[in-house]
Formats: sequence, C-alpha cells, structure tokens
Amino acid sequence: MRMSQETSVKREKKLFKDKVLLITGGTGSFGNAVLDRLIETDLKEIRVLSRDEKKQDELRNKYNNPKLKMYIGDVRDYQSVLTAVRGSDYIFHAAALKQVPSCEFYPMEAVKTNVLGTENVLEAAVTCEVQKVVCLSTDKAVYPINAMGISKAMMEKVIVAKSRLSKQTTICVTRYGNVMASRGSVIPLFFSQLEGEQPLSITDPNMTRFMMTLNKAVDLVLYAFENANSGDIFIQKAPAATIEVLANSLIELLGRHDHPITIMGTRHGEKLYEALLSREEMASAIDLGDYYRVPPDSRDLNYRKFVSKGSIRVSNSEEYTSHNTTRLDVEAMTLLLMKTEFIQKKMQELKIKGQQ
Repeated sequence: MRMSQETSVKREKKLFKDKVLLITGGTGSFGNAVLDRLIETDLKEIRVLSRDEKKQDELRNKYNNPKLKMYIGDVRDYQSVLTAVRGSDYIFHAAALKQVPSCEFYPMEAVKTNVLGTENVLEAAVTCEVQKVVCLSTDKAVYPINAMGISKAMMEKVIVAKSRLSKQTTICVTRYGNVMASRGSVIPLFFSQLEGEQPLSITDPNMTRFMMTLNKAVDLVLYAFENANSGDIFIQKAPAATIEVLANSLIELLGRHDHPITIMGTRHGEKLYEALLSREEMASAIDLGDYYRVPPDSRDLNYRKFVSKGSIRVSNSEEYTSHNTTRLDVEAMTLLLMKTEFIQKKMQELKIKGQQ
C-alpha cells in the first residue's frame, strides 16, 4: 500500500535522525534527487563524494545548507573513499561510469570505477562499521551485452560476495531501468531536436525501455534501505514504452504533430529490450507488491550442490523485461513525462516564451 507524501516525509525524518549519510557520485541526477528529498530531514550530515569540484560548488550554492559536506575524491582511490566513509552511518553508492559508448571504448575504465571502485567503498564501509550500504545498479546488468552492463553485473557479484562476509554492515543492491530525463538520457536529446526543428533520431520504433522518474528511483533506494537483508537485490516494478511511443508523446506535448522522425537502427551495444530480472532470479524472487526482492544465493563452496541439484522453478520461470511488463501508450507516457522536473521546467519555459 502506498503511503501518503506526508507519512513518507515523517518516516524519512525518523529513519535518518542524527545520522550521517554519504552519497558517492552525489553530484549526479540521483544525488540531486536524494538531496531534494532528504536535505530537510533530521540527518546530522550529508556527505557528497565526487571528482567534480564545479558540480560540487553548484550543489553547495544551490542548497546553502551547513549539513551538506563536500569531499573531493574518486572511488578508485581507497584512501579518498576511506576519508569520506569514516564517521558515516549510511552510504548510497551511486558513483559509476554509465554511458554505454564510453564504456565500450574504454572497458577497463568501467572496471576501475564500477567494479574496483565498489570494492573500495564496501571495504571502507566494513572497516568503518557503517550500518547500511545501498548500491545502485542497472537493468543492463541482466544478460549484459556491453561493457557497461558487464561491469555492473560484476559489481553486483562483488556486492553479494562482500555481504556474505560483513557481519555488522548491511549491504544491498537496487536495480532499475531508464531514469527519465536524467543526464545523458534520450529525452533531453529528443527535446533538443524538437526545439531545433531537427528530425527525431530514433533507433528502432519497437525497442522498449523501462520508464521511471527520479523520485521513483529514490523511493526504491529508500525502500531497500529500510527493508533489506544483506545481499538482497531490490527491483521496483515499472512500466515500459516503445521508443516510438516516447517520441510521439514528446511530439504531442509540444504540438509538433507532423514532426519528422528518422530511424537510425539499433546502435552498437544496445538491446531490443531490457530485463530487470533474469529467469534464474525470478525463480527465487519474492513478490512484495510494488517491488521484487531477490535474496542472495546461499550456496557455499561445496561444488557438489552445483552438479547434483537443479531447479524446476528456473525452468518454468520467465524473465521480467520491458517487453512483458505493463506497456504505456502515448497518453499514459505523456502523463508520466509531465511528472519529471525536466519536462515541467521545459514546458514552463516554452509557456513564458510564448507570452513574450
């Protein structure tokens, strides 16, 4: 059952009272959304660890709040991570290389940040006896075909393995699909093409993607934070839409009914659809209503179990994908788009421009 916004705020105040929260990669889209949600709670301190001093300065000026502390550093460097982690109660680990093309060209850079960087964060968390760590993953980690997805899949394996050894620190994973209008996503690109009267460049009209707002991404992390056992993976059930529906929704929003569309074809490293849960994970997943919880594999290094015991449930399960989840039409997609801060701001700008 969904809580009212007022109830949710009260719960968050209680959850974080007098605690210190560290957000790695906290200058990104997710970090901004978390700060919007939690800056007015009773957190004693919110720390942001990132490499980008310019974005840190922008955050500092935006919030102008003494509880917000900036740490310049890189998750690849254990010492800078340790400095930020020391004294923290909780960590939201969002630092990552996320762009598919850049990871394809520089796969070892993805390994250094997404895999080794995560190991650094978790090792520091366990050493400093942090209470809870929530790590952010992606649908591209399921049946990965590109370097970004592969590095995130390995990141998840590191997290689950580490959770087996951590006694005082609860470590869990959240996995979600496209966060609408986040930095580097397709919605800002489409909007820019519409404003510039350029054809919308879509890959495959039938390509589907999960659709989630930033607020829903924060909801998922907070739900995992509150409910996880160590090693759990949490997935929020999400609707999906075809790229064609997304494009047509933006065209409708701007009233460009005859706007041209160019079909480019699927790009290197892209799938026709994404999966949030593999068939193997669905066999053990626990349905929590709005969420799935996947407990960690409890098998040990007794390899006989891998040879002698199979699972009928795996054989009968079906993966959870953007092709078989709830599918949005143009009207529903338009309503969801209007919930994003990016679209709200853009529509307001266009309204003001039209009045001048």
